[in-house]
Amino acid sequence: MSALPWLRTKVFADGADVAGIRRLADDPLIRGFTTNPTLMRAAGVTDYERFAREALACSEGRPISFEVVADDFGEMERQAARIAGWGERVYVKIPITDTCGASSAALLGRMVARGVKVNVTALLTLDQVRTAVACLAGGPHAFISVFAGRIADSGRDPLPVMREAVELLAPHPNLELVWASPREVLNVVQANEVGCHVITLTHDLLAKLPLIGRDLADFSLATVRMFHQDARAAGYAL
Repeated sequence: MSALPWLRTKVFADGADVAGIRRLADDPLIRGFTTNPTLMRAAGVTDYERFAREALACSEGRPISFEVVADDFGEMERQAARIAGWGERVYVKIPITDTCGASSAALLGRMVARGVKVNVTALLTLDQVRTAVACLAGGPHAFISVFAGRIADSGRDPLPVMREAVELLAPHPNLELVWASPREVLNVVQANEVGCHVITLTHDLLAKLPLIGRDLADFSLATVRMFHQDARAAGYAL
């Protein structure tokens, strides 16, 4: 993958394909890995722990996040302890609420007390960021994942939210902000501009990184050629 010397934001690969994780582990641009149950299901994962241990084994010393799958906070806590036991590089993904909207703040506090490294996930509001920061500040290293792409999906500009989130985390050196669920390569540039610590990229978006900075006239010509070649390959005639 092309080097991006200007990029300060760390790139984490987001996916559940063990072969892809193994391949990306050879790329120095990739600083960590994340996954979630939706990606795992799409990848055909049927044995969670087996997948997780395989992914951990081939992720070459980088941090990797695995998510609890329960909705009851007591069961989430039990699962979190089990996941954390898979290795020092493991971060436990805990959603900011349960499926009824009840806050996971108390659970996050217990995780901090137990020394568990967490990646609190599915945040979309600054109030949620404040809650997570209050729970995790001063504890073990942790990630706070704001789903900027989903904010954009709602028709709102995520940049003001991400800028303020960066400021909320700034006094707490143990916390890193994750720009989660990006929708386009432009988000990498935006995350870097606002000082976001990490951005997660699916394997499809990672493949587009070499397009950053491409000459637009050249890109236009390549697009015209693609349309023409596909029309010929399909045998279209009028």
